Amino acid sequence: MSKLVFDSSKPVDFVAIGRLCIDLNANEINRPMEDTITFTKYVGGSPANICIGMSRLGLKAGFIGKVSDDQMGRFIVRYLEQNGIDTRNVVTDHTGAVTGLAFTEIQSPTDCSILMYRDNVADLLLTPDEVQEERISEAKLLLISGTALAQSPSREAVFQALRYARKHGAVIAFDLDYRPYTWRSDEETAVYYNLAAEYCDILIGTREEFDRMERFEANPERSDQVTASGWFEHRAKLVVIKHGKDGSIAYVKDGTSHRARSFQAQVIKTFGAGDSYAAGMLYGLMQGWTIERSMTYGSAAAAIVVSSHSCSDAMPTTRQIDDFIAASTNADAVDGVK
Repeated sequence: MSKLVFDSSKPVDFVAIGRLCIDLNANEINRPMEDTITFTKYVGGSPANICIGMSRLGLKAGFIGKVSDDQMGRFIVRYLEQNGIDTRNVVTDHTGAVTGLAFTEIQSPTDCSILMYRDNVADLLLTPDEVQEERISEAKLLLISGTALAQSPSREAVFQALRYARKHGAVIAFDLDYRPYTWRSDEETAVYYNLAAEYCDILIGTREEFDRMERFEANPERSDQVTASGWFEHRAKLVVIKHGKDGSIAYVKDGTSHRARSFQAQVIKTFGAGDSYAAGMLYGLMQGWTIERSMTYGSAAAAIVVSSHSCSDAMPTTRQIDDFIAASTNADAVDGVK
């Protein structure tokens, strides 16, 4: 991992670009959405959640995105600012676009679904000229996510951000974050995901997301090793492939692979796990930790978030993660004695 170098001279640790939306999480748990009456409002969107997670962990973070010119847009910006996130490159739409809404259904800890409203959303109207080069030039790490690639002009804005990041020597992480809504075809998804991934140093996604990227590739066995090796022919230095409850495996360009311990949790819902995992793991990498320790930190953060009703509000601090890991370690030791 010595080749993943974060420029310590830069004043900003982390900048994310992409989706800003509203999560409306069901208050009536263990029932279908048809019978759900009330919801609690939170800021949502994978890159937003990851950015909030990084800020909660004590890093200096900023966001690049676009919000609607209404109460929902102002709510998002205010929340980011309350969490210490630089919003100078969060611009306001003036075309009448709206904020995307995600209604969540929590029928059981393992049976969760999301109903998305994504027509004419402001975040997909971010234009390349609205991406401020200065914000990216200041950052050690830029994170992009797949949803922002789904439509123009947001797609072009992401590629402009990637060009700035390469120009100014930022490490680039790609949270694949595939969502079927807004994409027109599997072929379109594969083409633009692959084009963006060629710029990136770190790739993070589920096995299913990498399968979509490999629509035109030969990997019939769905081999993680084959997937990772292909990206090491480009810029990637670390490829993390997630397998849900079976954990994650990280591949490094030198041919080694790494796994980390998982944690038991009192699961309320499944969504938010990937965002908190990414924040915890990226935080660890930026501290110069080993891959295993960084992945373990991400796993602990994920366990905390899936045990909570929210995603963004539940993003943990370093103290919360450290306490959780210590408590889990002590519990494992007691079980071992028994």
